[in-house]
Amino acid sequence: MSETTAPTAAPAASAPASVVVAESATARGRRARIALRGLQVLLALFYVIASALPKLIAHASAVESFEELGWGSAGMYTIGVLELAGGVALLIPVLQSVAAMALGALMVGAFVVQVTAFDGQYAATPLILIVPLALIAWARRGHNADLMRLLTRQA
Repeated sequence: MSETTAPTAAPAASAPASVVVAESATARGRRARIALRGLQVLLALFYVIASALPKLIAHASAVESFEELGWGSAGMYTIGVLELAGGVALLIPVLQSVAAMALGALMVGAFVVQVTAFDGQYAATPLILIVPLALIAWARRGHNADLMRLLTRQA
């Protein structure tokens, strides 16, 4: 068998190495922004459909959990509305960071409730959700200044 090898092309002299690095950084940054946006959409869908909806339609499992806590339907609907609002706000650019922080605080409360009232049966779920919420809050922190400008302009 005969092997043929193609000559390797020398790097183009007209394109400096720094341009290639800059293009790679730009492409990497674009992919990171797309991945972060995808994560936000997934979390928003989770909070709206899987978390808030059962509480707002008074699904039997949600009613049972809140009755066991002694919070009743008022607590269930309040938490459901907070999760719905947070899930929707994750998709609104100026509210993304604040929504992630608020949902993170809600997850801290959910963790405490899981550990104290339910013997930690599902305590890992809020802890797992805190990680991407913290990432979103940090990555979108620049929007907080925009939100403050909007709020002070309205006042």
